[in-house]
Amino acid sequence: MKMYVGNLSFQTTKQELEDLFSQYGTVTDAHLPEDRETGRPRGFAFITMDSKSAMEDAIKALDGTEFGGRNLKVNEAKPREDRGGGGGGRGGYGGRR
Repeated sequence: MKMYVGNLSFQTTKQELEDLFSQYGTVTDAHLPEDRETGRPRGFAFITMDSKSAMEDAIKALDGTEFGGRNLKVNEAKPREDRGGGGGGRGGYGGRR
């Protein structure tokens, strides 16, 4: 049961998120993506809990609440869309003149 947690302070740690969400059930994973170039947090996280009811309780309790000086956005994570493998396109130089 994975949740998206947005609008995080860049100083928020994995441990702080685990502590916050564990009030509503068992946290099985916490992932804070980092920017590839700077290594800094990107301002959002994914929290996985052990049950749907724990996830729903956490969403109800924490969505819109203040944490680290910012109002959290918490909702069920949606499956990642396939963004394709790039390539494609024909450029812009073909055609007749």
